[in-house]
Order: sequence, then structure tokens, then C-alpha cells
Amino acid sequence: MKALGHLGAPLLSSVFLFSVSLTLWVFGVYGVVFLGGSYLIEWQFFFLCGVDWTLPIIVDYTSVVFSCFVCLISGSVSLFSVSYMDGEIFIRRFMLLIMGFVGSMNLLIFVPSLITVLLGWDGLGIVSFALVIYYQNKKSLAAGMLTVLANRVGDALLILAICFLVNWGEWRFGYGMSGDFGVLICLLVAVGGMTKSAQIPFSAWLPAAMAAPTPVSALVHSSTLVTAGVYLVIRFYGSLLESPEVLWVLSKVGALTLLMAGLSACYEVDLKKIIALSTLSQLGLMMFTVGVGYPVVAVFHLFTHALFKALLFLCAGSIIHSTGDVQDGRILGGVNRLLPFSSGCLVLSSAALCGVPFLSGFYSKDLVLEGTFSGFSGGLETFVVLVGAGLSMVYSLRILLMAVFGQNFGGSLLSFGVESGYMVISILILAVGAISGGCLLQGVWVYVNGFDVVGVLGKAVIAFVTFIGLSYGVVGYLSVWKFGRVLVGSLGRFLSSMWFMNMVSGSLVAGVGLKWGVLLHLQLDQGWMEVFGGQGVFGALKKGGYRFPMWCSGAGCWCLLVFLLFW
Repeated sequence: MKALGHLGAPLLSSVFLFSVSLTLWVFGVYGVVFLGGSYLIEWQFFFLCGVDWTLPIIVDYTSVVFSCFVCLISGSVSLFSVSYMDGEIFIRRFMLLIMGFVGSMNLLIFVPSLITVLLGWDGLGIVSFALVIYYQNKKSLAAGMLTVLANRVGDALLILAICFLVNWGEWRFGYGMSGDFGVLICLLVAVGGMTKSAQIPFSAWLPAAMAAPTPVSALVHSSTLVTAGVYLVIRFYGSLLESPEVLWVLSKVGALTLLMAGLSACYEVDLKKIIALSTLSQLGLMMFTVGVGYPVVAVFHLFTHALFKALLFLCAGSIIHSTGDVQDGRILGGVNRLLPFSSGCLVLSSAALCGVPFLSGFYSKDLVLEGTFSGFSGGLETFVVLVGAGLSMVYSLRILLMAVFGQNFGGSLLSFGVESGYMVISILILAVGAISGGCLLQGVWVYVNGFDVVGVLGKAVIAFVTFIGLSYGVVGYLSVWKFGRVLVGSLGRFLSSMWFMNMVSGSLVAGVGLKWGVLLHLQLDQGWMEVFGGQGVFGALKKGGYRFPMWCSGAGCWCLLVFLLFW
């Protein structure tokens, strides 16, 4: 590593992660999927108080494919960091945090036990806090505190679910639970997953996490932190089937999150925040798909989304890095002539997000919309999902029309950089996945699990919604000033501010939570706990030590003697 200099840590990390990803794909995917079966390896520690304390490891097509994509994207991010974090003094610390993040995610993926999953779950929260505050300033600290406190709500809910699971003496996913306690446990797990995946009303932390470096954003918002909640709900789906009320809540919350994030992305001007809101929109779509009874399709969309969303973030990071850290879409423009490769891959990833045929997003997004028609969703939910799908066309076109095909670049050309070789290679790897990932996974995933498709009418509605979304985006750009004045006033402020989620979840979690924390610290930790704890006992013994000699002499001694004689 010393021979490679400051490039050693990210290069070695990327080589290791690519090797693990290739091994999982060759020996894992084809071994597990095509040879069939799932494998559960269990190591029993001890049996105590009616509870079997074990460490189970599950190896099936879901965990293997997910881990393969996590390592592939993490390797690309590590390679991208060679150029993006060039000149960073603490590059080794940065890469250690990245590897800790990947390790925590893999622990969450392969261990189907709530006790052990909590280690990976907490690991993701702690490492994400360290990565969000990596740039040490007040804005990053505020974003990091909001992120970690929102995630701690989910941690507390999972701990409560574990406490209730003691009633069954079982920690594993998918364990059949019925009755009131079963519904309560499923609700706790589902809401805990909603906090990690930033569903309504816990959505404020996800755009705030954009304070982290762009490679971290690509990793967090594609295949790790935000997908952990969706993955947890999918793994627990066997138990959620016994609690249809919880599935009903998931479908409603997912549809609202999809609509809220899509509308907010149409008003945002920060390039990274638009992409973050698009991630939030797709997470809402995944939650909705799980709620209407298609977890297999939700996992399929999770995988394809991870590929093209990581590509989208890395392309945006390349543009931001080459333009001197310019993120404002009103300044960016015309970079296709200056950064042709990054701009072309940005168009490719945005097209995959829109669901353009034969790209990775087309296969999964089409199945999701088909599941909306044939699932257990109502008419209003179907309408909301179709509107959300149309909005994905609008904000994807906004990204392209602002950054790539807009007016000339408004920043200083003196600060303009070039596309480095490491950035090009990392982007190219994910571009191949964004093109061919959906086609490959369709054969491996959907045909193995089986899925019913809808008829010609449903296909026609999907195509019509796609056309309307594209048309609205183009018309909005051509009449940009009219588009900017649409829905002004209180309704416009409501739509552009994530439905005031910053005040609901941000202020509620961060502000009220911190105030109550300080109050409890003063009243309990430094108050009554000190009175009845160490300081109080020490003071009582100290006073007793001073008074004991007085009782041993004089009237006190005679009183004790009389008391003992007549007892």
C-alpha cells in the first residue's frame, strides 16, 4: 500500500470488492439459483431461559444477488474515489468507513435473525453518521445529527420487537406470528423499516444526507442504507402476510411517499437533491409493491434501481467535480460539450430511471406497474402510482435539460476539470450494468419465481402515462418561466417543501428529541440517579462517618446500650 501512495487504499478496496462480487456471481448466483434450494447455516452458542442463542446465516438467491450488487457498486465507488477524493489527507480513514459500511450491509443481508441484524442495522447508522459529517462543518453536523436520530427511532422499534419476540423464543425472519402480539411485532418491524428507507413521515433526513461526499451518496442512495428498510420488510414478508393491516399501511405510505418525492423533485434545483428525491420516490414505489403483495417484483426493482441510480450519482459527481463543485442546476448547462462521456452516461441512467425499453429500469418498472393493476390496490392508489411514474419522467428530464442540454455553463471555465481514467472506468462498469442488468436478472429472477402479467389494456395505460410524463417535462422546459410559476403561493410551497416533512420529521425528531434528551439527562442522569446512586450513597456514608464518633461517646452511647439491653 505504501508503494501505491495515497491511491493504495481505494485501489485495493476496489479490487477486493470486485473480486468478491465476481465470486458471488459465478459461484453463488448460478449455484443457488440454477441448482436450486436455499441453505441455512446455524451456529448454536447456548440455550438460556427458553431461548436458543444462535448465529444463523442464510444463503439464497435474494441474499447472494443483493450482496453481489452491493460489492459491485461499492467497488465502483471506491475506484471513483481515487479521483474524486484526490488530495484528501485522511483517505485511508475514508476507505475504512466505506468498508465498514459494506460489512454492516452484508451482515444485515446474510443473517436472518433480529438480534444479529441489529448489529448490522446499528452499524449502518453509526457509519453513515461518520460519513455524513465527513466534511467537518455545521451544515454537515446538522445533517448527520438528523440522519442518526431518525435512524435511532427505527433502532428503538426493532429493540421493542425483539423484546416482544421473547414470547416466542425465536429471532429469525419469517417466523409465523399471530394474534395481537404478532400484529404489534409486524407493525414495529414495518415502521422500523420505514425509518431506514425514509418513508413518510421520516423523509427529512434523506435529502439532508447529501452533505456527505458524492461517492458516499452513490453508495448510500443506491444499494445500502436506504434499501435496508425495504430489504427488512421483504425478509419479514412471510410474517406480514398474517397481518394484512400492516401491509395496508405499507401500501398507503409507499404511494404517498412516491407522490411527495416526485412533486418535490420537480421543484428542486440542487442536482444531488433531485437525484436523492428520485431515490426516495423509487423507495416509495418498492414499499407500495410489497404492500400490494409482490415482494419478488420489489426485490427485482431494488436490484435494477441500485445499478442505474449508482450510475446516476457517479455521473453527477463527475460533473460536480469537473465544474469546481457546482451543484446548482441554474448554473450548470451545456456540459455535454465539455464532459461528453459523463453526460452520455447521465442520459443513459436517466433513461433507465424513466423506464426506456430494453434498459435495466424498463424490465422492473414495467413489472411494478403491472403489479399495481393486478394486485390488491384500489383505484386511488393506482392513480397515485401512475402519477408518480409520470413524475419520474419529469424530474429525469429536468436533470438532463438543466445539466446536459441546457444553456452554456454559467460558472468559471478556469475551474473546469477533465474526466479522469478512474472515473471513466467506474462509470463504465455501472453503465454496462444499467444496460444489461435488467435483461440478465429477468431470466434469473422473474422466471424462477414466476409472475403473471396483465393484458393489452394495462400495457396501453403504462405507455400512455410514460408519454404524458415525457411531454409534460419537455413542455415545461420550453416554457420554463410559466413552468416555474405553476402552483405558486401556499400550495406551491407545500409541494416544493416535501409536504413540510422537514418540520414534521426533522424538527420533531431532532429538535424535540434533543430537548427531551437534555431534560432526561439533567433530571435523571445528573439528578435522581445521582441522589440514589453513587454520589448519594457516597454522601450518606460520608455523613455517617462524621456522626459515628459522636454516637460512640456521650449520650448516644448510653442510648444504644439501653436499647440493646431491653431488646
